[in-house]
Amino acid sequence: MAINLKNKAAIVEKFGKNAKDTGSVETQIALLSEKITELTEHLKSNQKDYQGRRGLLMMVGRRKRLLSYLKDRNLEDYRKIIKQLNIRETK
Repeated sequence: MAINLKNKAAIVEKFGKNAKDTGSVETQIALLSEKITELTEHLKSNQKDYQGRRGLLMMVGRRKRLLSYLKDRNLEDYRKIIKQLNIRETK
């Protein structure tokens, strides 16, 4: 279920401030989104993986909290990351 290192490095480079910036909110949201899509694909073929489903729900909750934090701090960055990741429809 882990993100492979090449994908992680590409995501960090795209969303982080530099190549080693894994702690910024935008980078964390992007990494969680990648994990969520991978786990969603896994759960489509393994419907009875209840622990995986629980992990997915916890990741979605964490991403939601990070997004609300970013929305409170910097609305422009929030809108930009929502649009780049196609997370939800913006109004």
